[in-house]
Amino acid sequence: MSYCKIAPGHPLHGPYHDREYGFPVSDETALFERLVLEINQAGLSWLTILAKRVNFRAAYDNFDVDKVAAYGARERTRLLADEGIIRNRLKVDAAITNARRLVEIRASHGSFAAWLDHHHPLPKPEWVKLFKKTFAFTGGEITGEFLLSTGYLSGAHDPTCPVYATVARLKPPWMRAQTKKRRRTA
Repeated sequence: MSYCKIAPGHPLHGPYHDREYGFPVSDETALFERLVLEINQAGLSWLTILAKRVNFRAAYDNFDVDKVAAYGARERTRLLADEGIIRNRLKVDAAITNARRLVEIRASHGSFAAWLDHHHPLPKPEWVKLFKKTFAFTGGEITGEFLLSTGYLSGAHDPTCPVYATVARLKPPWMRAQTKKRRRTA
């Protein structure tokens, strides 16, 4: 069953579906948050992550990339003891490692969004290879959901979903890529 059928009206899924999922994202903090949340969702339900989202924001300094990149042993210990988030050592370490990688990406590309745009469009298998090479704790599902949720891959919303039209007006990266492709073949 599609997310567009189960999310509307739900207290947590509904607002996320209606205002965030599949919408284009360029803000580094929002992109980092989405990456951390998608990593933490591995093996769990998205509802669990949405229910803990406020706790994640507090625990990870509102997903400030520079602050998280500077985390050391004390912050790592604090995160592993925080009952409000997912206390998985691999996922906590991935958040810190990935923040450090984003600092490097910022130095080489200007921003996380610019890095994504530089590589877009890629087919999903190529994105997965790139994410596995660049980031910690990423695979096919995490990469795919991250890219769907931030507008880099199509398919977040059914074409009959009312939110689809809202997202389409914002011209997410996957839609801009289709427009460029049509122009080249015309």
